[in-house]
Amino acid sequence: MNPRRFLFLTTLLLALVFAAGNLLIQKSLGGARADFTENGLYTLSDGTRAVLSDLSDPVDLTFVYTRSVGQEYPAVRAYAVRVRELLDAYVAASNGRLRLREIDPAPFSEAEDEALSTGLVAVDTNGNDPLYFGLIGRNSVDDERVIPFLAPEQETSFEYDLTRMIARLDRPVPAKIGLLSTLPGMTSVTDEAGYTVLREMNKTFRVEAIPEDFVSLPEDMDILFMAHAPVLSDWQAWQIDQFLLRKGRALILIDPAAKTAPGDGPFGLTNRRIRSDLTPFSTAWGVALDRSAIADTETALAIEAPAGEGRTTILQHPLYLSIPAGLMSNTNLITTDLGRSVNLGAPGRFILPSVAPLQREILLQSGPAPSPIEADQAALDMAADDVIAAYTAGQEAAVLALSLTGPLTTAFPNGRPDPDLSDDPVFTEIALGAANEAAPHQATSDVDAQIILVADADMLDDGLYMNLQTGLPFADNASFILNALDSLSGGSELMSLRARAPGLRPMQRVDDMRAAAQAEFFTEQIRLEARLVESQQRLEELQSIGAADGFFNGDVGAELTDAERIELNRLREDIVATRASLRQIERDFRRDIDALERWLRLFTILGGPFILGLLGLFMWARAQRGQA
Repeated sequence: MNPRRFLFLTTLLLALVFAAGNLLIQKSLGGARADFTENGLYTLSDGTRAVLSDLSDPVDLTFVYTRSVGQEYPAVRAYAVRVRELLDAYVAASNGRLRLREIDPAPFSEAEDEALSTGLVAVDTNGNDPLYFGLIGRNSVDDERVIPFLAPEQETSFEYDLTRMIARLDRPVPAKIGLLSTLPGMTSVTDEAGYTVLREMNKTFRVEAIPEDFVSLPEDMDILFMAHAPVLSDWQAWQIDQFLLRKGRALILIDPAAKTAPGDGPFGLTNRRIRSDLTPFSTAWGVALDRSAIADTETALAIEAPAGEGRTTILQHPLYLSIPAGLMSNTNLITTDLGRSVNLGAPGRFILPSVAPLQREILLQSGPAPSPIEADQAALDMAADDVIAAYTAGQEAAVLALSLTGPLTTAFPNGRPDPDLSDDPVFTEIALGAANEAAPHQATSDVDAQIILVADADMLDDGLYMNLQTGLPFADNASFILNALDSLSGGSELMSLRARAPGLRPMQRVDDMRAAAQAEFFTEQIRLEARLVESQQRLEELQSIGAADGFFNGDVGAELTDAERIELNRLREDIVATRASLRQIERDFRRDIDALERWLRLFTILGGPFILGLLGLFMWARAQRGQA
């Protein structure tokens, strides 16, 4: 055969084999994926598979995507492919219980009417057609849930959002939570003004706010959530006691020094009630809250703090704790899947007697040598150096959160107290009506109690665990709260998914370098800053004397003594030298980080050409050997 014809036929045959192989592989392995991410972000989690395998009735999903518009935006186009692949994986794992269809809504079409009627967002693209990119879910009784817009920047939480939507469609009536709180972020009537964790609770549960002057609790309440609750009257405490004896489910956040507690006055700092505790229930539950807040240098959170002259610096503040996974329970479902820290602000510590009526499991604890800090001071904005000055290392770790389980006895052994009455006849009538309708006093529990206690209410504040610019979490505060509520409601499938969303990926090596620099330079920086403040105060004092005497107006006969003039000149020189030392400390603080950045830039710019050059030299040398 002619060599040219042989080469042509061989090439043609290989092309046909390649095309046929691609078609076969696409048909048989079209849904196969290899996931090389650290936490398996693109692999269906066990929680998702459990929800899909336990579906009791079919669930219909409608993927709404304006393909022609989305193609113009690379990020949306790539994310749409990812969403479609994940939806196919869901359908494959559901054993036929999950049904999927996709619609491409054209303008003024029935598909667009369907999308708009369900609340999907029509994104204006400054073109002729809007972009629809969302998901509609329906169950067999026509309950409907919607993800209005699939934002590409929220890709890491998509599996959690989708599995939660399917789970709620399969179980249309979620648990009802009674929320008793004095924190503004937990009592807001609008989602925009409330904490993020409250918005997430409303997506997953039925949440009913309990007024501070309540005379009875909601009858159909499944879980009680108290977050820095008001001071309880005997009647109110009895109502809570009886609920726990009958239902036995509660999440309680208390605090010796609540920084987020509301107050009066221009800055909200007067008439603040910074403490909440377990006073009515301590004896019956076998746990109490210490009077002081705690600081901990072992778990100190790195925060941005002012450094003077408009500058800021990153330092570790012992009053803000970042509890790593190693100091959490590795057996309790609430914490076992958390991959990031839980951040606390001036928390308290629980006092646990050696003999307790309930079983206890520690969920969060501090480092081995925390220090008590006066609660009144801790509730204010104490500087890190003030905390270090007041630091007295303890001998054992502080218990920051725990779970109580087991049969419960009443905290009111003498029976039901009298209801609260007032001069208001309407309130009195309501209180007497509630007393008449109240169930008889119960001394022991119908079911084993499960009570989760946390010695910090500030952990709910968005600023403690979220990047407020991007809205992404850098700690697992919200996941801890939602996991606790899921655990109390009996649904644990979503816990592992919630912890999978990584939010911001930390640069671990940079964080380690910053911590090492902090340990090396922190003490010297505090000493120099204190010296600078002292020098500036003395300088201002001498300048005020000189100004009054005319010295600074050129009057040589001013009454500053020679010693004071020498001191004045020395202070000026000392201030300049101290500022130079502080600038040098800042440069030293970032020295290793900046060096790492330079090497990374160098590698990024020159690494590719260098590797290509080496590859070219290798090929050239091999060709030379072949010619020889």
